[in-house]
Amino acid sequence: MSRLLVLGNAGIDLLCPVPHLPRAGETLVADGQTRAPGGKGLNQAVVAARAGAAVHFAAPVGQDGAADELRAILGAEPFAGLSLLPQDAPTDLSLLMVARDAENCILTLGAAADALSVREADKAVAELGPRDMLLLQGNLSFAATEAAMHAALARGAQVMLNTAPLRWDMAPLLPLCALVVANAGEAESLTGRRAAAAEALHQAGAARAVVTLGAGGCVSAGAAGHHHHPAHPVAAVDTTGAGDTFCGVLAALLLAGQTLPAAVERAQRAAALTVSRPGAFAALPSAAELRALLPGCAA
Repeated sequence: MSRLLVLGNAGIDLLCPVPHLPRAGETLVADGQTRAPGGKGLNQAVVAARAGAAVHFAAPVGQDGAADELRAILGAEPFAGLSLLPQDAPTDLSLLMVARDAENCILTLGAAADALSVREADKAVAELGPRDMLLLQGNLSFAATEAAMHAALARGAQVMLNTAPLRWDMAPLLPLCALVVANAGEAESLTGRRAAAAEALHQAGAARAVVTLGAGGCVSAGAAGHHHHPAHPVAAVDTTGAGDTFCGVLAALLLAGQTLPAAVERAQRAAALTVSRPGAFAALPSAAELRALLPGCAA
């Protein structure tokens, strides 16, 4: 069976509902607080595993109670393999503010993710083969991300990159990617183009690109041309985990042999379910929900 290696971050999310996102200099009183596992790498790995992919998740964490908490929670997920890599840094922490109109902003402390070395990144992909896929995000350092990509490609695996968070220049890595997924702002930052950004990412070297547009759906581009994929209507409650659900399901379906248009449409359905309820990790679709949502898939 083909394997999906998700190499990314894992941490703790502190979710605070707020009346609106803070303005410059403004102090807000949150409506409460919830604590949950999080991180783009973790979320995408969990969703892909629940969607039926043989997921191996590798993530740098601290040597602290938060890491123990993550290890216990992730042990209940249907991973084919789990490697939490201890670092001399605290486990990552994110503060998520979610407004009543469902918009959000996120502040992340990523010392453990930044600490992952090139050597560890290379070692993490050592078991990949020609039928496998490596899924990465922007939480690790450029050096570790680039090393993992080259190591995966040397073993014949394909690389999928989600450009969030965009905190260093990813443009040099685009030609290494079989698929790049970016939101509209990230795509514009990488290409300088707001219109036809998916085509611009493809022209910059990505074999295929998908640009997500929120309620506007998404656009894909590649050698077969470009396509607009309308969004599924949904009453949004919290958009925090939508991108991670989309990427996790998309990776799982592509690895299972689905075409990009079919996989995108089904990933949009899963993302729509996520935004219909509050939270990030808590809003991720369960394996049972994915079985009902994606009939005929491996979940």
